[in-house]
Formats: sequence, C-alpha cells, structure tokens
Amino acid sequence: MTAASGPARLAVDIGGTFTDVVLESNGRQVTVKVLTTPDNPEQGVLDGVAKAMAEAGAQAAEVGLIIHGTTLATNALIERKGAKTALIVTEGLRDSVEMAYENRFEQYDINIDRPDPLVPRYLRWPVTERLNAAGEVLRPLDEASVAALAPKLAEHGIESLAIGLIHSYANPAHERRVAEILGAAAPELSITLSSEVCPEIREYERQSTTCANAYVRPLMARYLTQLERDLRARGFACPFLLMTSGGGLTGFDTAVAFPIRLVESGPAGGAILASRIASECGLDRVLSFDMGGTTAKICLIDDAAPLTSRSFEVARAYRFMKGSGLPLRIPAIEMVEIGAGGGSIASVDALERINVGPESAGAEPGPACYGRGGSEPTVTDADVALGRIDIESFAGGSVALDPDAANRAVARVLGPLGLDGPLAAFAVSEVVDENMANAARVHAIEWGKEISRRTLIAFGGAAPLHATRLAEKLGLDQVIVPTGAGVGSAIGFLRAPIAYDVVRSRYQRLSDFDIGAVNAALAEMQAEAYAIVEPAAAGAELAEERLAYMRYLGQGHEITVALPTRALEAADVTALQAGFDAAYIRLYGRTIPNLDVEVLSWTLTVKTVVAEPNPATAATPQPAPTPRRVRELFDSATEKTVEAPVYARADLKPGTTVPGPALIVEDQTTTVVSSAFEVGVNSLGYIVLTRR
Repeated sequence: MTAASGPARLAVDIGGTFTDVVLESNGRQVTVKVLTTPDNPEQGVLDGVAKAMAEAGAQAAEVGLIIHGTTLATNALIERKGAKTALIVTEGLRDSVEMAYENRFEQYDINIDRPDPLVPRYLRWPVTERLNAAGEVLRPLDEASVAALAPKLAEHGIESLAIGLIHSYANPAHERRVAEILGAAAPELSITLSSEVCPEIREYERQSTTCANAYVRPLMARYLTQLERDLRARGFACPFLLMTSGGGLTGFDTAVAFPIRLVESGPAGGAILASRIASECGLDRVLSFDMGGTTAKICLIDDAAPLTSRSFEVARAYRFMKGSGLPLRIPAIEMVEIGAGGGSIASVDALERINVGPESAGAEPGPACYGRGGSEPTVTDADVALGRIDIESFAGGSVALDPDAANRAVARVLGPLGLDGPLAAFAVSEVVDENMANAARVHAIEWGKEISRRTLIAFGGAAPLHATRLAEKLGLDQVIVPTGAGVGSAIGFLRAPIAYDVVRSRYQRLSDFDIGAVNAALAEMQAEAYAIVEPAAAGAELAEERLAYMRYLGQGHEITVALPTRALEAADVTALQAGFDAAYIRLYGRTIPNLDVEVLSWTLTVKTVVAEPNPATAATPQPAPTPRRVRELFDSATEKTVEAPVYARADLKPGTTVPGPALIVEDQTTTVVSSAFEVGVNSLGYIVLTRR
C-alpha cells in the first residue's frame, strides 16, 4: 500500500499496550510503535509523533492532517473510571436503565451477573413532565421540580449530567429547558441530552447511550483538549480529526461533544484497512484479524465492505453473550472483540484448565519478558519462548526482551501440569488461538455468515504471529499480511473518509405516509451532517446516503431500505414498499401479504469520496533472498522445534516465494510461517501465505 502524495499526514492509535504512529510524507510511510503511557496517554502520543517525525526528517509545518483513534473511552466504560454522573428522567421511569430488557440473557445461570448501570439509583432523579410518542405535550415541564435538583449537584459532587426524558427524540424542548435550568445553576457541569446523542426510540438503549456519553465526556474532553494544545505547542497547525466507531472521521468539536462515538475507534480503523486490502486484491470474502497487546478484534468483510450496525455492547459480563453488556446506540462497524492479546495473562484454575485473558499485563508492568516488573506469563512470553519473536527487532528495538524471564514465568505457572519447555508455551498459544477461533465462529453464526473459503487479513502487533495457526483452526487456505501490519489500524485511519451519520425517529406508515414531514426531517438531518463534514472536508467531493428502518406493523426489529438522496415524491412510497419487499425476501425468503409496513427511523450519512485503490497485479517471479539468520522455532503444524530461516521483510520483493517454516521480521511485528504454508509477495508488497 503506497503512501499518498501531497502534504504529510499523521495517524495515531492508542492501544492498551502500544501507541502506534504512522506518518505519510513525500510518498514514504514511516511507522512507529511505542509503549502506551496509561497514566498520561497524551505523553505516549507525543513520544511516538516525535519519533516518527525525526525518522522521516519532517517538520510540523509540513503535516497537513492529524487523525487520532483511541481506546480511552472504551477503557473508561469497562474499568468504570469515568466521571460521577447523574441522570434526569421523567417521573415514574427512574428504573428503566436497571430494568433493561427484562429478560435473562443466560436463562440457565441462577447466579447470572448483570452489568450495573453507570448511574446508580440514588443518582437517578425524576422530574415532572410527559410527552407522547408524537412529541406532543401531555404534561408540561414542572420547572420547580427541575430547580429543586440543583442543590443535589453540589451535594453529590456531580461532574456530568445525563438527561433522558421519555419521547424526547420526537420533541427535545423539555430536555433543553432542563439543561438550561441546571446549566445556569452549575455552569461547569458537563451536560448530555439524549435528544442530541441518540434521538431514537427504545428508551433503555437511548438512556444507556446518554449515560455512557455523559460518563466519559469530561475525561475525553480533558484528554483531547490537552492533546490538541500540546500538538499546537509543537507547531502542528493542521486540522485534527478523530476516528469514530462507524469507520469515518469527525471533527474535534464533535468528538468532544459526543465522545461515545469514539468507542472502538481503533478497531474500526483496522476494519477500514482490511476492506481496502480486500478491494485491492479482488477478494469478496474476508475475515479481518486484528490482534494487539490487549485484545483481538475479528470482523467479517463481504464485497470490500465491513458489517455495520447501529448498536453494540461494551463491557459484557459474559464474553460472547449478547445482552450481558451495556448497549450503545451509535453507528458502528460490527465486530467481535475478546481479551486475547500479547499481554493477556495465562493462568491455571482449580480444575487444572489453562485460561488466557481477559486480564492483561498491559504496558505497565507488561509481560515478564519486558523486564518492567511483570511476573505473570502472557501470550507474548509464550511467543518469545516458542522462538516466534525476533529479539533484536522487536518494536523497532525500543523494547529489550528478556527470553529467560519469559521462560521462567511460563514454567512457573504451567510446570505443575507436567508441561515444560516449548510445550508449556505452546499450550498457552493454543488456548488463546482457540479462543479467537471460537469467537470468529460464533460471530459468523450470529450474522448468518459462512466463515470457510474466506481470506484472513492479519494485522496488529501480534496477529501475524498467530495468523497461520488461526487459519488452520478455521480451515482457511490464505492469509494476507499487509505492509505496516504492526500498526494496521493507524494506517486504516489514513484510508477512512470524513463522515457523519445523523439519525431521527419519525414514525410513518406506508398506508398513511406524510411526505412533507419526512422531507422536513431529512432536510434538517442533511443540514446537520453537512455542517459537521464540510469544514473538515476542505473542499473534497462529498457523497450522501439515506436509509429507512422499516418493519411490518407490530414487529420488533427493522431492516434497512435505501432512499433516494433528494426530496421524496408520491411515487417513492411505492418504491419504498418494493424495496422493503425485496430486502425482506432476501432475508426471510417471503413477504407477508396484506400487512401494513411502518418506518421507525431514518438515517442520513454524508462522507467524503475516497478514491478507488490500485488493484494488485501479477508480479514477476524473484529469487528468494538470503536469510538474515537461522533460529529455533516451535512449528505449530508439526509440534516440533525446527531450524527456521529469518528473513527481513524489506528483503522480500514482489514475486518472491519462500517455503515455511520461516520467520519474516519487521520493526513492528513478525510473521510466523508454519510448515503448512508457503510465502508469496504480491505486486503491492503484501505477504500472501498459502496453505500447501
């Protein structure tokens, strides 16, 4: 993947263990990986940026764009380290966020664990008011009931306020007035309105999303403001954009106001990268595999487009169990994420079962082999013990590894099972690989997708180490490791469009369709989206997409139908019915005759047009280079230690083929080639591993 021409562009991705930086300048791509600084995350960013700029010999004035993605919002939700938050609700609806769906997501577990609401009951405060589903006032807002809450803000030390009144998606007037009254009483208070962050039906998801945004907003505002200030102080005067969970870029002000849209922004960049590679290589079925220091992310990509949704869950109490987490109603690229990364800790339970993750050693203290005080065995320690990691080139030489410490840590925990040497480390590796394979299988089944006959695209610091074994477990015959794989998500940021998605719940039946009301809502949504995208797009060509969320009358879930990007006309109602019928048949094989269809919500997305990539072409065969060295490698295909050649990735030119077993090393990662695969390099410089 070649770097773009024009002004230099900088991308930064903060992970749980490493912070990745990519600088594209003068057709050259410089990649850097530094340890994340958890207590002061902006410092890791600044360190990585300085290192990349020095390596490229670039000046701050030459950078025309900075793109940033981060897991800070996600981590704050998972670790419950956000602001002290209160929730204002309509009288009588205080417990909606705790009642949730009123179901048991694991019906046979008598000790079921539910995620606690972000806002405890004593901080959920009712006010007197009521709207109906059309937004009409049934009971006017009692402003005295609102003003009476002002003293509680100081009494409880409230830092952030979520306001989620019933049916406010249809009429935000009462929420806005509550914000005015309490904002005047506490000017420093951070306030989130559900009618702004999630103007959709379904009260529980709307309130959960509003609470989550309020919970992380002060933390993210402080972080982003400080980081922007620090970058400006170092001479970066260019636009500063943020990656969103939906795979688009948004401006600084929007990110500060709605930081919940930044949740899973790093993994979204990885899915964008994999989609781009699928398009370049002409692949219609792809499995994106992103494994970093803390988590592994798996995404299904069909026809060069990742699966997307308007909701997902964070902080699941049960790893693969839908309904066990906090629902967020925001645009997102659909993927499964599990606690399986290089820093995931291995342990043995009372039944002598080996468990790996979800606990992680992170960057502090890190795996035992980092020599930073960590003593628990991790996946990285197992990889070092198996000979998979080239000690001299790890993280570009910025982290000195201690293989003896890795071996000691693994032996101490797994030795009592009668496992020693490479077999103990292999056991750790096998467990984490099977966890990831199982997550991929479950994810595919949930979406009704087939996982076989896909190509695995592996990136992230740890993915190329485990890709061939994961492919073996899933029955996949081809693996692609792109250039810059170790910092793949950050590279994906540079391929993403600037985009913004607006949603409105405006109920309509096709049998009684109010075209004027729908067009008015769409016009309002269009104006909002363009106001956010146009300043950041800097004159780039823009495209628009509109969707209607439709269902048969009385059903509980909707399917999407595309809309024309213009004002609707009378004939479009018939077209909407036809589009719904076609989508319903595609999903369920039939339609339901004589049943009315309703539209619950509308979405409108505006984004910059991204140029089509250059496709891969046939490469002229080249002789294999001389290995840099030979080292002992535990081969997962034969379960034996072998002498494997070590190649520098820079020495492998397009058209080169190399048989496995082998190691291909670069600064940010190592590609492990088992004896079951052979290596080819395509015209774009991507490593293509093919099963023999």
